[in-house]
Amino acid sequence: MKSDLNSNKLPLHVALAETLAREIRAGILTEGTRLPAERVMAESLGVAVGTLRKALQDLADKGLLERKHGSGNYVRNRPNEQSSDTKTVYDFFRLEQIAGGGLPTAEVLSVSSLPKPADLAPIGSSSDAYCIRRLRRLNNTDSAIEEVWIDGGWLPTLKKSDLHDSLYWFYKNTLGFWISQVEDSVSVAAVPDWLPDTLRSDVDKPIWGFVERKSYDQKNQCVEYSKTWFNPATTRYVARWK
Repeated sequence: MKSDLNSNKLPLHVALAETLAREIRAGILTEGTRLPAERVMAESLGVAVGTLRKALQDLADKGLLERKHGSGNYVRNRPNEQSSDTKTVYDFFRLEQIAGGGLPTAEVLSVSSLPKPADLAPIGSSSDAYCIRRLRRLNNTDSAIEEVWIDGGWLPTLKKSDLHDSLYWFYKNTLGFWISQVEDSVSVAAVPDWLPDTLRSDVDKPIWGFVERKSYDQKNQCVEYSKTWFNPATTRYVARWK
Protein backbone atom coordinates (compact mmCIF):
# COMPACT_ATOMS: atom_id res chain seq x y z
CA MET A 1 0.00 0.00 0.00
CA LYS A 2 1.78 3.11 -1.25
CA SER A 3 0.07 6.50 -1.14
CA ASP A 4 0.50 9.92 0.39
CA LEU A 5 -2.49 9.80 2.70
CA ASN A 6 -1.82 13.21 4.19
CA SER A 7 -2.30 14.89 0.78
CA ASN A 8 -5.96 13.87 0.72
CA LYS A 9 -8.57 16.25 2.10
CA LEU A 10 -10.82 13.42 3.23
CA PRO A 11 -10.63 12.68 6.97
CA LEU A 12 -7.46 10.66 7.42
CA HIS A 13 -9.17 7.47 8.58
CA VAL A 14 -11.52 7.66 5.56
CA ALA A 15 -8.61 8.14 3.14
CA LEU A 16 -6.84 5.17 4.70
CA ALA A 17 -9.96 2.98 4.49
CA GLU A 18 -10.43 4.00 0.85
CA THR A 19 -6.85 3.08 -0.04
CA LEU A 20 -7.22 -0.35 1.54
CA ALA A 21 -10.66 -0.92 -0.02
CA ARG A 22 -9.35 -0.16 -3.52
CA GLU A 23 -6.41 -2.52 -3.03
CA ILE A 24 -8.74 -5.26 -1.81
CA ARG A 25 -11.05 -4.86 -4.80
CA ALA A 26 -8.10 -4.73 -7.21
CA GLY A 27 -6.75 -8.01 -5.81
CA ILE A 28 -3.55 -6.46 -4.48
CA LEU A 29 -4.71 -7.51 -1.02
CA THR A 30 -6.21 -10.93 -1.60
CA GLU A 31 -8.94 -12.83 0.23
CA GLY A 32 -7.66 -14.22 3.54
CA THR A 33 -4.54 -12.02 3.70
CA ARG A 34 -3.59 -11.21 7.28
CA LEU A 35 -2.67 -7.54 7.64
CA PRO A 36 0.39 -6.57 9.69
CA ALA A 37 -0.04 -5.97 13.41
CA GLU A 38 -1.89 -2.70 13.99
CA ARG A 39 1.01 -0.90 15.70
CA VAL A 40 3.42 -1.97 12.99
CA MET A 41 0.98 -1.00 10.25
CA ALA A 42 0.23 2.38 11.83
CA GLU A 43 3.92 3.16 12.17
CA SER A 44 4.61 2.23 8.53
CA LEU A 45 1.79 4.53 7.39
CA GLY A 46 2.72 7.37 9.72
CA VAL A 47 -0.70 7.47 11.41
CA ALA A 48 -1.91 7.02 14.98
CA VAL A 49 -3.09 3.56 15.98
CA GLY A 50 -6.51 5.02 16.82
CA THR A 51 -6.82 6.43 13.29
CA LEU A 52 -5.89 3.08 11.78
CA ARG A 53 -8.40 1.26 13.97
CA LYS A 54 -11.21 3.57 12.83
CA ALA A 55 -10.29 2.78 9.21
CA LEU A 56 -10.17 -0.96 9.85
CA GLN A 57 -13.52 -0.91 11.62
CA ASP A 58 -15.07 0.94 8.68
CA LEU A 59 -13.81 -1.78 6.35
CA ALA A 60 -15.11 -4.48 8.68
CA ASP A 61 -18.54 -2.82 8.74
CA LYS A 62 -18.57 -2.92 4.94
CA GLY A 63 -17.60 -6.59 4.79
CA LEU A 64 -14.10 -6.01 3.45
CA LEU A 65 -12.22 -7.08 6.58
CA GLU A 66 -12.65 -9.59 9.39
CA ARG A 67 -11.25 -8.57 12.76
CA LYS A 68 -10.37 -11.55 14.98
CA HIS A 69 -9.58 -10.71 18.58
CA GLY A 70 -6.15 -12.00 19.50
CA SER A 71 -5.41 -13.09 15.93
CA GLY A 72 -5.45 -10.06 13.66
CA ASN A 73 -7.22 -8.49 10.70
CA TYR A 74 -7.99 -10.54 7.60
CA VAL A 75 -9.08 -9.43 4.14
CA ARG A 76 -12.66 -10.46 3.29
CA ASN A 77 -13.89 -9.18 -0.06
CA ARG A 78 -17.54 -9.82 0.75
CA PRO A 79 -19.52 -6.55 0.79
CA ASN A 80 -22.00 -6.44 3.66
CA GLU A 81 -25.44 -5.98 2.08
CA GLN A 82 -27.00 -5.62 5.54
CA SER A 83 -24.97 -2.52 6.34
CA SER A 84 -26.78 0.82 6.12
CA ASP A 85 -23.84 2.27 4.19
CA THR A 86 -22.05 -0.38 2.14
CA LYS A 87 -20.55 1.99 -0.42
CA THR A 88 -17.06 3.35 -0.02
CA VAL A 89 -16.41 6.96 -1.01
CA TYR A 90 -14.76 5.86 -4.26
CA ASP A 91 -16.99 2.85 -4.90
CA PHE A 92 -18.00 4.29 -8.30
CA PHE A 93 -14.53 5.56 -9.19
CA ARG A 94 -13.47 3.11 -11.92
CA LEU A 95 -10.00 4.42 -12.73
CA GLU A 96 -6.99 2.55 -11.37
CA GLN A 97 -3.28 2.51 -11.85
CA ILE A 98 -2.10 -0.08 -14.36
CA ALA A 99 -0.98 -2.27 -11.45
CA GLY A 100 -4.35 -1.75 -9.74
CA GLY A 101 -5.71 0.49 -6.98
CA GLY A 102 -4.32 3.90 -6.18
CA LEU A 103 -5.89 6.52 -3.91
CA PRO A 104 -7.72 9.16 -6.00
CA THR A 105 -7.17 12.84 -5.30
CA ALA A 106 -8.22 15.89 -7.30
CA GLU A 107 -7.08 19.40 -8.12
CA VAL A 108 -9.87 21.76 -9.13
CA LEU A 109 -8.82 23.64 -12.26
CA SER A 110 -11.90 25.83 -12.66
CA VAL A 111 -15.52 26.27 -11.58
CA SER A 112 -17.90 28.15 -13.89
CA SER A 113 -21.61 28.98 -13.81
CA LEU A 114 -22.91 28.63 -17.36
CA PRO A 115 -26.18 28.32 -19.29
CA LYS A 116 -26.85 24.64 -19.79
CA PRO A 117 -25.66 23.40 -23.21
CA ALA A 118 -28.38 21.98 -25.42
CA ASP A 119 -26.79 18.52 -25.39
CA LEU A 120 -26.38 18.34 -21.60
CA ALA A 121 -28.06 15.40 -19.88
CA PRO A 122 -31.12 16.44 -17.81
CA ILE A 123 -29.66 17.19 -14.37
CA GLY A 124 -32.23 19.55 -12.82
CA SER A 125 -34.66 22.35 -13.49
CA SER A 126 -32.38 25.41 -13.42
CA SER A 127 -31.41 27.02 -16.71
CA ASP A 128 -27.82 27.27 -15.48
CA ALA A 129 -25.31 24.69 -14.34
CA TYR A 130 -21.96 24.56 -12.61
CA CYS A 131 -19.16 23.21 -14.76
CA ILE A 132 -16.29 21.82 -12.68
CA ARG A 133 -13.01 20.89 -14.33
CA ARG A 134 -10.50 18.85 -12.36
CA LEU A 135 -7.17 17.09 -12.67
CA ARG A 136 -7.35 13.58 -11.17
CA ARG A 137 -4.38 11.82 -9.61
CA LEU A 138 -3.83 8.27 -8.44
CA ASN A 139 -1.25 8.05 -5.65
CA ASN A 140 -0.13 11.55 -6.66
CA THR A 141 0.42 10.61 -10.33
CA ASP A 142 -1.45 12.77 -12.87
CA SER A 143 -3.87 10.32 -14.46
CA ALA A 144 -6.99 11.96 -15.89
CA ILE A 145 -9.00 15.11 -16.37
CA GLU A 146 -12.72 15.46 -15.89
CA GLU A 147 -15.51 17.90 -16.63
CA VAL A 148 -18.44 17.59 -14.23
CA TRP A 149 -21.82 19.32 -14.52
CA ILE A 150 -24.39 19.75 -11.73
CA ASP A 151 -27.56 21.83 -11.66
CA GLY A 152 -27.12 25.50 -10.77
CA GLY A 153 -30.03 25.37 -8.34
CA TRP A 154 -28.12 23.45 -5.69
CA LEU A 155 -26.15 26.49 -4.48
CA PRO A 156 -26.30 30.26 -5.07
CA THR A 157 -22.52 30.28 -5.58
CA LEU A 158 -19.83 27.63 -5.88
CA LYS A 159 -16.10 28.27 -5.59
CA LYS A 160 -13.04 26.09 -6.04
CA SER A 161 -12.36 26.29 -2.31
CA ASP A 162 -15.81 24.79 -1.56
CA LEU A 163 -15.01 21.51 -3.24
CA HIS A 164 -13.52 18.31 -1.94
CA ASP A 165 -11.23 15.65 -3.37
CA SER A 166 -14.38 13.52 -3.59
CA LEU A 167 -17.35 15.28 -5.18
CA TYR A 168 -19.58 12.41 -4.04
CA TRP A 169 -18.51 13.15 -0.46
CA PHE A 170 -19.33 16.82 -1.08
CA TYR A 171 -22.75 15.96 -2.50
CA LYS A 172 -23.67 13.79 0.47
CA ASN A 173 -22.33 16.00 3.24
CA THR A 174 -23.07 19.46 1.76
CA LEU A 175 -25.87 19.14 -0.78
CA GLY A 176 -27.80 16.36 0.93
CA PHE A 177 -27.98 13.79 -1.84
CA TRP A 178 -25.79 10.83 -2.66
CA ILE A 179 -25.00 8.85 -5.77
CA SER A 180 -26.67 5.44 -5.76
CA GLN A 181 -25.99 4.32 -9.34
CA VAL A 182 -24.13 5.40 -12.47
CA GLU A 183 -24.31 4.76 -16.19
CA ASP A 184 -20.99 4.82 -18.05
CA SER A 185 -20.27 4.88 -21.76
CA VAL A 186 -16.60 4.05 -22.40
CA SER A 187 -14.72 4.82 -25.60
CA VAL A 188 -11.73 6.87 -26.77
CA ALA A 189 -11.56 10.55 -27.66
CA ALA A 190 -9.15 13.39 -28.35
CA VAL A 191 -8.35 15.34 -25.22
CA PRO A 192 -9.86 18.84 -24.95
CA ASP A 193 -7.92 22.07 -25.38
CA TRP A 194 -7.91 22.72 -21.62
CA LEU A 195 -5.69 19.69 -20.91
CA PRO A 196 -2.98 20.95 -18.50
CA ASP A 197 0.43 21.41 -20.10
CA THR A 198 1.98 18.90 -17.67
CA LEU A 199 -0.09 16.15 -19.33
CA ARG A 200 0.54 17.07 -22.94
CA SER A 201 2.65 14.77 -25.08
CA ASP A 202 4.38 15.60 -28.35
CA VAL A 203 1.12 14.91 -30.16
CA ASP A 204 -1.13 17.95 -30.51
CA LYS A 205 -4.33 15.97 -29.88
CA PRO A 206 -3.53 12.73 -28.06
CA ILE A 207 -6.24 10.08 -28.01
CA TRP A 208 -7.09 8.96 -24.49
CA GLY A 209 -9.63 6.69 -22.88
CA PHE A 210 -12.96 8.49 -22.51
CA VAL A 211 -15.84 7.93 -20.07
CA GLU A 212 -19.19 9.68 -20.35
CA ARG A 213 -21.19 9.27 -17.14
CA LYS A 214 -24.70 9.95 -15.89
CA SER A 215 -25.01 9.74 -12.10
CA TYR A 216 -28.27 9.14 -10.25
CA ASP A 217 -29.19 9.98 -6.66
CA GLN A 218 -31.05 7.94 -4.05
CA LYS A 219 -34.35 9.04 -5.64
CA ASN A 220 -33.23 7.77 -9.05
CA GLN A 221 -32.92 11.32 -10.41
CA CYS A 222 -30.04 12.19 -12.74
CA VAL A 223 -28.07 14.79 -10.76
CA GLU A 224 -24.64 14.80 -12.40
CA TYR A 225 -23.21 14.52 -15.90
CA SER A 226 -19.49 14.13 -16.48
CA LYS A 227 -16.81 13.50 -19.07
CA THR A 228 -13.48 11.96 -18.11
CA TRP A 229 -10.38 11.58 -20.26
CA PHE A 230 -7.75 9.19 -18.85
CA ASN A 231 -4.17 8.55 -19.92
CA PRO A 232 -3.95 4.88 -21.03
CA ALA A 233 -0.20 4.88 -20.45
CA THR A 234 -0.71 5.18 -16.68
CA THR A 235 -4.37 4.45 -16.06
CA ARG A 236 -7.05 1.89 -16.83
CA TYR A 237 -10.83 1.77 -16.48
CA VAL A 238 -12.00 -1.21 -14.44
CA ALA A 239 -15.51 -2.45 -13.59
CA ARG A 240 -16.01 -5.52 -11.42
CA TRP A 241 -19.14 -7.56 -10.79
CA LYS A 242 -19.71 -10.24 -8.15
